[in-house]
Amino acid sequence: MDKTKIIVFAVIGLIVIIIVVVIMLNPFKSAAPALVTLEFWSVFDNSDVYQPLILKYQQLYPNVTINYYKKNVTSYESDLVGALAAGKGPDIFSINNTWLPKHKNKLAPAPATLITPARFSEVFVDVAGQDLIDGNDVYAFPLSVDSLAFFYNKDLLNSAGLAAPPKTWTDFNAAVERLTKRDSKNNILQAGAALGTAKNINRSTDILAALMLQSGAKMVNDDKSAASFGQSISSASGSFSPGKQALIFYTNFANPALKVYTWNQFQHYSLDAFVDGQAAMTLSYAYQIPVIRARAPHLNFAVSALPQISASGNKVTLANYWAQAVSKSSKNQAAAWQFIAWLTSQANSQAYLDATKKPAARRDLIDGQTGDADLGIFAQQALYAKSWWEIDNSAIEGIFADMIESVVGSRVTADDAISRAETQVTMLMGKK
Repeated sequence: MDKTKIIVFAVIGLIVIIIVVVIMLNPFKSAAPALVTLEFWSVFDNSDVYQPLILKYQQLYPNVTINYYKKNVTSYESDLVGALAAGKGPDIFSINNTWLPKHKNKLAPAPATLITPARFSEVFVDVAGQDLIDGNDVYAFPLSVDSLAFFYNKDLLNSAGLAAPPKTWTDFNAAVERLTKRDSKNNILQAGAALGTAKNINRSTDILAALMLQSGAKMVNDDKSAASFGQSISSASGSFSPGKQALIFYTNFANPALKVYTWNQFQHYSLDAFVDGQAAMTLSYAYQIPVIRARAPHLNFAVSALPQISASGNKVTLANYWAQAVSKSSKNQAAAWQFIAWLTSQANSQAYLDATKKPAARRDLIDGQTGDADLGIFAQQALYAKSWWEIDNSAIEGIFADMIESVVGSRVTADDAISRAETQVTMLMGKK
């Protein structure tokens, strides 16, 4: 081989070596994404709901591993608080829509570059913004929004000559009178509705809160320092307390002296009575539909919108749902929020709703559910569902239940019961 060829090959080899070295040492070369593992806790949804979505996400981001755990709802809150306090909590976890006042200090808000309150309110129904936004921060994203609705036994209504479910509470009272059957001693043989008490009514305190909101009660004052659901307001016809009127209306169904008497503390649990055909009407949420069907496959029942005070006024029902949040102590907050934003996008939310048969939280998915025989009512109600600022939902549930039972048991007047409950909730607010 002559000198010229040797020099040419040497130069080419040197160039190749230089190129390789430059590539290896290039400071502008993108580094491989860091490996991230996210722990995700929730309730109710089995892993087969989330696993297809998680696998899809991991195809896009192979550096991210997501471990999902379904928790027992009974101990979920205490287990979660304990794990977070011990520094062993999840990165992502579901919160109830009432939890932000109680657990805000445990949550990392979404980055402003990911979502703004204005954009959040455009994407999700109003109640989600009411519950999950505080100031300029968004604290959780929902996949679904459930709400309180009216369940009725079609056969019993048909037999009573009721062609359609009641749309107002006036119509509801009339239906209760026609559906309730009592013997000569005033014993209830068939309940027109499962309503009026606390301990044997599913979500009784939610029903009372919904009635208060419909009546126009202001549940807490403007600066959230005190409860105000027992306060009076002025109207054209004079001053009245909408909260007290709601309490009286609810407990009247357990008053043996009234025509609407249809329930008492000796009745079976409300859902049991409805499933067994012993109660013609009840109030509950969408998540109870598959439960009722599983227990009574042949029960001919339907669901309609929660009755309102007036057929022409603004509609109100009570929201009840869960949303995904990020732990303040997570070391992977950015990655956790990126996953939540991806999970609650239009396409992935739709996949979740298809798998769970739940009502939508995103506005752009509601129209697609309005024709659904089971979910249509709940999809429409999500647009006008409300909630209220509860400093401690579990404690308030106990206070409201006692308020109901004290009136039903004639221990105190409605005035005294609501005044005491208001004071107790205010004391809770003062402790936080």
